[in-house]
Amino acid sequence: MLAFVQEAGPVMIWLVVAGFVFCECAFIIGLFLPGDSLLLTAGLAMATTGHSSMSVWGLAVAAFLAAIAGNHVGYRIGVKMGDHVLAKKDGRYLNAHNLHRVKELMDRHGFFSVLIARWIPWVRTLCPLVAGAVGMDKRKFTLASVLGSLIWAPFLLLVGYYASSALKDYKFVLDWALRGMIVMLVVGTIIGIVGYRREMSKQNVTVDLED
Repeated sequence: MLAFVQEAGPVMIWLVVAGFVFCECAFIIGLFLPGDSLLLTAGLAMATTGHSSMSVWGLAVAAFLAAIAGNHVGYRIGVKMGDHVLAKKDGRYLNAHNLHRVKELMDRHGFFSVLIARWIPWVRTLCPLVAGAVGMDKRKFTLASVLGSLIWAPFLLLVGYYASSALKDYKFVLDWALRGMIVMLVVGTIIGIVGYRREMSKQNVTVDLED
C-alpha cells in the first residue's frame, strides 16, 4: 500500500486532492466525500514518503485554489436555480430541512457563515449553492470563500504534514497510521458514492428558500 503511494508521485497526489476538494465544494456528491480526512491523509502521505516541504506547500496552494473554484461553481449553480432549489424527498443530506438550516445560518451570520461552513462537512457543500440561490452579493461571497478556503484546505493538509514530520523518528507508527487512514479514506469514499447514488434515486422536491 505504501509502495503504491510512493510510486504515485506528487502529481497524482495533487490531482486526487485537488479533484476531491473541488467536487466537495462544487457538486452535491461532495456531501458524501470525506474531504477533511483526505487533506489530513495527504499531508501524512507527503511526510511519510519523503516529499519536500516545498512540494507540500505547492499542494496546499493547489487545494486552496480548488476550494475557491469549487465554491464558485456551486454559487453559479445556485444562481441558475434561483429561490426554488431542488432537493430530495426523505434525503439524508439534500433535504428541505438542511437547506433551510443553511439559509438561516446565512441570514444570521451573513459573510461569516461562509467561513463557518468550511468546518461543517455537509454545510460546506450546500453553502455556495444556497448563497447563489438567495442572491448573496458575489463580491462578498468571493471574499468569504477565499478566506474560508485559506483557513481550511491548506491548514488541514499542513497540519497532517508537519505533525507527521515531527514524529519522523517513529516511522513504524507513521507507516501504520498512514495505512489506517488510507483504508478509512477508501472505505469512506466507497460508502459516500453508494450513499450519493441512493440519495439521487429519491424523488425530487422543490424547496422555496424564501418561505
